Amino acid sequence: MGEPAESERSAQRGADRPDPATDPGRGRRIGVDVGSVRIGVAACDPDGILATPVETVPRAKSSRRSAPAPDIERIAEIVREYEAVEVIVGLPRTLRGEKGTAATLASAFAERLRAAVGPVPVRLSDERLTTVSAARALRDSGVRARGQRQVIDQAAAVSILQGWLDERSAVLRSVEAGRPASPGDDA
Repeated sequence: MGEPAESERSAQRGADRPDPATDPGRGRRIGVDVGSVRIGVAACDPDGILATPVETVPRAKSSRRSAPAPDIERIAEIVREYEAVEVIVGLPRTLRGEKGTAATLASAFAERLRAAVGPVPVRLSDERLTTVSAARALRDSGVRARGQRQVIDQAAAVSILQGWLDERSAVLRSVEAGRPASPGDDA
């Protein structure tokens, strides 16, 4: 057989990075923060500049049915509604950069989502502490803890997607300027 498909390669190596060779170009992207109880969803404008919250999807209980779970089905519907060109799923690594239980669950979710939304690419993006940062920012802005969990999940999805968009923009600008992009490049 030939070389593994892009999705198989990304699952094997962990988190993806924006790559001009596989970039689908202009269009909306969907960001997903996978939690054990809820899934935060965000989307961006067609130019890929600004991520905004979309909704919080209840996490389906694990099942071995052949049909997609309701959470996968709902996110696939969102991908179609927004005519998304790419889906970014947060990969919650440990502070040491290792793949823990949460990252394993997010990777498995991304694989199931990939099967439901293909040929739209599903990428994994390193997202350490986005939920913690989102909760802190909301608390600092005066949002009360009670009832804010759904908002936190959406804010975490916005953070994941915005990070991807910013890195993508830097990578594409570097390529246009004729120089290789480096991590953290914001030229």
